[in-house]
Amino acid sequence: MVFATVRATFLISHRPLNAKPSKKTLRIAANGRIVAFLRSIASMETSIQPLFTAEHATCRMPKTTTAATDDAVRLPSLFRGFERQHDDVGFKTIFSDVAFELRRGDIVDLVGPSGTGKSTLLTTVAQLNPYASADLTLEGTPSTAMTPERWRREVAYLPQRPTLTGASVREAILMPFTLRVHRFSDDGSSLDERRPDEATLRRTLNTVGCSDIELERPPQDLSVGQQARVCLLRTLLTLPKVMLADEVDAGLDEENADKVGEILAYAAREKGMAIVRVRHRAADGRATRTLHLEAGVLTEITGDVAVVPAHDGERMEGEATR
Repeated sequence: MVFATVRATFLISHRPLNAKPSKKTLRIAANGRIVAFLRSIASMETSIQPLFTAEHATCRMPKTTTAATDDAVRLPSLFRGFERQHDDVGFKTIFSDVAFELRRGDIVDLVGPSGTGKSTLLTTVAQLNPYASADLTLEGTPSTAMTPERWRREVAYLPQRPTLTGASVREAILMPFTLRVHRFSDDGSSLDERRPDEATLRRTLNTVGCSDIELERPPQDLSVGQQARVCLLRTLLTLPKVMLADEVDAGLDEENADKVGEILAYAAREKGMAIVRVRHRAADGRATRTLHLEAGVLTEITGDVAVVPAHDGERMEGEATR
C-alpha cells in the first residue's frame, strides 16, 4: 500500500502537463489517499483509547465489632477478589459498581468527604484490598490475564505516610530494584537495565526539584517534605503506567506540597503516566479532571472544586474508607 501511494503520487506529479491521467492512475491515487486517511483515523483512535479502565468496582468491608468470638478469622487471598456475601450481616458496602477510566498523561483529582472510600478505591484499583473486586484493564489487557508481579510494576500505589529504609537516600531510592518484582519480567528475563545508575539518580533529583537532597544523607535526617518527595521520586523511577497517590501532600507546607505536585505533573507530562491523586487541598491547576466520591457514587465534576477538609487535617491511623 505504501508503494502504491508513492507510485501514484509520482505518476500524477510527473506526467506531462497536457496528458490526462489514466483511470488506473486515478484509481491508485484514490486508493492511496483512502489508505492514508484510514491510517490517520486509526492513529487518532489509538491515541484517544483509555490507558486504564475500572468497571464494577465494589467494596464491602467488615463492620467493626467488639464482640468476643472463638471463630477463626479467614481473609480472602489478595489478587483473587473477594467472594461476595449473600447477605449484609457483618458487612458495610463502601461503594458498588463504580467505574472510571484514565488516559496517558491524565492527572485526576479524587475528592469527597472523609470516610467515603477514596483511599479504598485506590487500594481496589491497586488490587491490594481483599474485600474489593473490580473489572480492570490496562492497555486493553484485563488484570486477570496478568500476573500479580506485572500489575505491581504497572500500577503503583503510594500511601500517605512516606516510608524510607536503608542507610542512605541512595539505598532508599534503589530499594524497589532489589525486589524480584522489579528484577525479573514474567518470562524470567532480567530487568536490571531498568535500575537507574548514579548519574540518572542525580539528574532525576535535580529535574524534579530535589537538588537539596544528598544521596549519601541518612533518610531519617530528611524533613517530612523531603521524605515525601523522595518516596514519590522512588516510585517515579520504577516507571509505572498508572500512579495512585493517596494524599501524598497531606501534612506538608505549601512549598513542599507544590513541589510534590510538580513531580506528579512531570511524571504525567514527560513520562505519560496516568495519575490519580486523593486530595483535600484547594485545586492547584494541575488536574486534567476531577472525580467526586460520596455515598458510594463516583461522579465527574467541572468548574471550581469545593475543598472538603479531612479530619483534623489528616487521616486517623487505620481509617480504611476515606
